[in-house]
Amino acid sequence: MKAQITLTPSESKRLIAKALVKHERVKRAFKKGIVVINLGSTNAFVAEELLKSGLAKERFVAGMIDGKGTCVVPRKERLDSIVLREGVVCDEGVEDVVREMGPDDLFIKGANAVDPGGVAGVMLASKTGGTIGHVLGTLKARGVPIIIPVGLEKLIPDSIEKVSTVAGIYQMDLSTGAPVGVMPLSGEVITEREAFKLLGDVEVHVIGAGGIGGGEGSYTFIIEGGERWVKDIFDVVKSIKGEPPIKALRGSCGSCIYECPERKRR
Repeated sequence: MKAQITLTPSESKRLIAKALVKHERVKRAFKKGIVVINLGSTNAFVAEELLKSGLAKERFVAGMIDGKGTCVVPRKERLDSIVLREGVVCDEGVEDVVREMGPDDLFIKGANAVDPGGVAGVMLASKTGGTIGHVLGTLKARGVPIIIPVGLEKLIPDSIEKVSTVAGIYQMDLSTGAPVGVMPLSGEVITEREAFKLLGDVEVHVIGAGGIGGGEGSYTFIIEGGERWVKDIFDVVKSIKGEPPIKALRGSCGSCIYECPERKRR
């Protein structure tokens, strides 16, 4: 049986989140270990599905790209990353808790890009690399699994390794928004393709991308498999159609600390 499915970026984020909570590694770490859900738009959906509660998703974002360009949600407006111990939310800082984490725990981190080889990339507006820049070495040293939920809307044609050598805050002479560095991030990347397969035993084909009239950034898929799997997945898709986009939460350019040309003009 086959089904054709078009998802907007927000619908894709919801699909990935619904699938991710069925991932065996996620279920195991949620039940018996430490799970860190780092800030990010897709991770906001993951947090809602994992905790079964609503979230001010526009506040569960640090760096972002909106209609004006690259930007950062003001620190005072942001929620904190979520730390879970055996499924219970804890009031602990990420940089502290990662020093306890090991291979049975889990760090969930979003991405700004994914390349054709499946390598994820993270934009860095902070001169010191932000949270991931501070904790990545510890995570890798300890062998902590990293899962990277990222929609195909963020698929880029160049390799992350290549673009990481040309990006950088101090490399840019001009910028529409805050200039950033780019850091490759290795881990288990979960796009819509992997999400569909977590939801059922199906083959996934991408047949189109883009759109107009609210369909900008959409991807169109065909899923193929047994009737029960395809119908069950299609029911999930019908339940998420119409998922609203996350609103961009900008602060005052005049008081921004980032090296943005817009701020310098004010």
